[in-house]
Amino acid sequence: MTVTEQSIPSYYDRIGGAAAVKAAVDVFYGRVLADPELAGYFTDIDMVGQRRHLALMLTVVLGGPNEYAGRGLAEAHQPLGIPDAHYDLVGAHLLATLTQLGVPADVQDHVRAVLGQVRDQVVTSGRPGV
Repeated sequence: MTVTEQSIPSYYDRIGGAAAVKAAVDVFYGRVLADPELAGYFTDIDMVGQRRHLALMLTVVLGGPNEYAGRGLAEAHQPLGIPDAHYDLVGAHLLATLTQLGVPADVQDHVRAVLGQVRDQVVTSGRPGV
């Protein structure tokens, strides 16, 4: 018997699907909004919509259904002037969230790799952050 790609569960399915992604988004934003270095980015943001966007994006990253129709990463983040240090903090909060929720190491490694791949779309070198 040959194992096909369809028979291998996605990271999304392995961690518990939509409910697990929603839990991760809730824990993640709890951490980020409590971080004085990052909270200012979200002062005038519709957090219900923000949480929905992140859940949809994280679903795609983890191999779940692609229902994201929002702006691209660069379009959404470049105007914010996000420095490397703040990007690293956000990534650390996301990985700490995944650890707290018991997400397997290989899934975390995948998320870490994606964070590395999209860094240039989010970080604005040489411009001050919040």
